[in-house]
Amino acid sequence: MVKYVRVALGTAAVLGFCKVKIEVAPTTAHLLVYSESKCLANCMFCPQARESLADGEMLSRVEWPRFSLDDVIEALQKSTHAFKRVCLQSVNYPGVADDLIEIVASIKKACDLPLSVACHPISPKDIKRLTDAGVERMGIALDAATPELFEKIKGKGAKSPYRWETHLKALEEAKKLIGRATTHLVVGLGESEEEMIRTIQMLYDRGITVGLFAFTPVKGTPLEKWPRPKVSSYRKIQMARHLIASGIARADDMKFQGGRLDDFGVNGDTLVLAADSGIPFMTSGCPNCNRPFYNESPLGPIYNFPRKPTKEEIESIKKELGLAGK
Repeated sequence: MVKYVRVALGTAAVLGFCKVKIEVAPTTAHLLVYSESKCLANCMFCPQARESLADGEMLSRVEWPRFSLDDVIEALQKSTHAFKRVCLQSVNYPGVADDLIEIVASIKKACDLPLSVACHPISPKDIKRLTDAGVERMGIALDAATPELFEKIKGKGAKSPYRWETHLKALEEAKKLIGRATTHLVVGLGESEEEMIRTIQMLYDRGITVGLFAFTPVKGTPLEKWPRPKVSSYRKIQMARHLIASGIARADDMKFQGGRLDDFGVNGDTLVLAADSGIPFMTSGCPNCNRPFYNESPLGPIYNFPRKPTKEEIESIKKELGLAGK
């Protein structure tokens, strides 16, 4: 029986568990399955990894304090109006699928919000069980943009059990069984802009939604001193993802030079229209998820905007994209 669950700090504040200043409220309630032990996997960037020396309450740069599951369900029932989605994330440990299903069932009794589960590859049988329990969308994070980087950071090279092919197969299985699947890609793990964009295209061709993250170094992980991606490069990848996801352009339409994106494959007016909307630069992934400041401090630089960028912010972004004055 599940007794506890971790809650992202911003979500905990909205639920009334703590008092912290919230610059932008989360539109999704973020929960994390609680385990007394570390994750069986050993992803090199993750505080929850088996050999990580990071604070066990951290995931990315966010604190996830532990609360009673019963208290969380009660608070969620009272605060349903504050959210548009619930996302239940998990670490990898024996029996986690059963715990996910139990928590999902409790959440669905408390509210009728769309519910996403983000976890490692699980069996088709367990995916079906989650669907029957009320899961609307499943997320399985590739994180790395190439098989080689995946192997190095999440697979054998990291003494971790994951394999690129297994993750892709699980995403396709989730898409087939649930109808909606999301993956995460982390920009800044050593890939080129071209590699990232072509992988984004490959995933959308398979009907899989992509949520972009900027690499965030966390103290106590093997990549704690790895540099953050350049904001200007991240903006290009955000724009490319938006054009691909919207069906406006394909990676094959775009031009690359030495792995760098040189041309989006659309006319200038189309780019300006997309940039002026601000949408390409906002948090991407599951619908109605804004993940406030998951990648960055509110002081900036902001990689994923949890709200629509201001006019001034958009003008600054357009300069980064070479669209200033247009």
